[in-house]
Amino acid sequence: MASEDIAQLVDALSETHLGDGELSYKGLGLKLDNVESVEELVQEIERYQHLRALRLEGNTLGVDAARAIAKALESKDRLQRCYWSDLFTGRLRSEIPIALKSLSGGLMIAGARLTVLDLSDNAFGPDGVKGIDQLLRSTCSHTLRELRLNNCGMGIGGGKILAEALMECHRQSSESGTPLALRVFVAGRNRLENEGASALARAFQLMGSLEEVHMPQNGINHSGVTALAAAMRHNKDLRVLNLNDNTFTKRGTLAMAQALGHLRNVQVINFGDCLVRCEGAIALAAVLREGLPILKELNLSFGEITDAAALVVAQALKDKPLLEKVDLNGNWLGEEGCEALREAMECQDKGDILASLSDDEGEAEEDDEQHDNSDDEDDLKENGTTANEESPSKAHCPEEVFSFLDCPSTEKLLQLGEMRKHLLPEVNILDLQRAVDVLLKVASLYGKEPEAKAIVLETFDMLLRKLTGSTLQAYTIFSTLLVLIGLLKGEARSKKLPPSPGLVLCLEHAVQQNYFAQDHALLLHTILSKNPKALKSGRSSSIDKLSSALEKKLLD
Repeated sequence: MASEDIAQLVDALSETHLGDGELSYKGLGLKLDNVESVEELVQEIERYQHLRALRLEGNTLGVDAARAIAKALESKDRLQRCYWSDLFTGRLRSEIPIALKSLSGGLMIAGARLTVLDLSDNAFGPDGVKGIDQLLRSTCSHTLRELRLNNCGMGIGGGKILAEALMECHRQSSESGTPLALRVFVAGRNRLENEGASALARAFQLMGSLEEVHMPQNGINHSGVTALAAAMRHNKDLRVLNLNDNTFTKRGTLAMAQALGHLRNVQVINFGDCLVRCEGAIALAAVLREGLPILKELNLSFGEITDAAALVVAQALKDKPLLEKVDLNGNWLGEEGCEALREAMECQDKGDILASLSDDEGEAEEDDEQHDNSDDEDDLKENGTTANEESPSKAHCPEEVFSFLDCPSTEKLLQLGEMRKHLLPEVNILDLQRAVDVLLKVASLYGKEPEAKAIVLETFDMLLRKLTGSTLQAYTIFSTLLVLIGLLKGEARSKKLPPSPGLVLCLEHAVQQNYFAQDHALLLHTILSKNPKALKSGRSSSIDKLSSALEKKLLD
């Protein structure tokens, strides 16, 4: 080791004792290649009797140097916090797992009880995860509270290894009476994709102790997001959820909205650049309206959300006294939409917390609608069904129901009688299009004859009562309806069905019967204000009645 390097190390060591049992070599840029290069450092570790935290980040550590440090750690049974990020710059990828195994071995021999392990910004890949596999399975990790592995290139394989290690740690720690209770998990930029994320979701669900989850930019789409959402429901103390720059689409967002509905302690939601889109934003608005009482930050930027859906989100934030930041930048609001959003936030005295809208993409053109049918195709593969199958199961439904759905008529509807309850045998919030299709078929039969009007409205009421059983389901069924009749941008390639005159009258009835909230009235009123001909298939008198009902609803 050059004399000037030794001098640098000696100078650095004079400033390493920082109190609280911490020894720090953070950001010194030391090139620690061999035993000689870490001689002074090792002596410092050995002399520090009550070492609780060791900061090595911002240096570069070789295999031989790691072995020497590991040897010194064998007697440090009080060590709790290892800050070892950005520790292998310039090293061969094959060296890193060896170095990590050495360091892990030293900790395990000491019987250290770790609370923090930070290995972020070390591009070690799946093999690097193998380097800490035994450490994570050992008693050293039974007390782990923070695991930070940001930007490590773990990949799918590394994610699976990590998940198995965490689950094994939880199993063993549970047997000893102190279950692993990880609170902070950070693994952004790791190319985990769906398989890696789903594997980790199983570990998260098992632990149920997470307070912060940061997994941005991992190439996760709706199936991985859905798995994570299911896991988050079991982590009741979750405060921060950062999944920025993954791909939710409608299905993933709906699953996440369902999960958030079960949580009360969430303070930060970052779903920016996740293709939340209109239907997803409206589903999240339902959860915001009803729950998340201590929310502080909401990021739905760059999500292909239009102005009407953004306004619904804004309205849902009324009763959030702790809110500090709302980011809806980079969406499809347009100049008028941006101004309307600002006004909506200012009316709530929240104008100062709305982030800049300088990167707004402008109003979405029809060609901007990016159809993404992968969700539907995956569901069909999983369920073994085809797109043309009706929702009622033939095993449980009378033949008359299928006859009506195949070719609706007022006469058939009247003949169904009590069998009308079979029109919607099951309601799945992740697939409401078929339910909306039934609604549209019933509404299309609304006519002049009193008997026809009565049976249609009675059936429409019956269906809506079932479909709007929860706030989230009500919001979702309404947005699905508007997408299907072409009033709101969606993402599936389903054929748009022009609204029938009967539907306009049924919607007026529904608004008056309080099946839908003020937010729904605002959404439809905004759409109709911008595009008065949106319901052109309805009679002008019917549209006027609907508009009047919407305005009255907004004044309630």
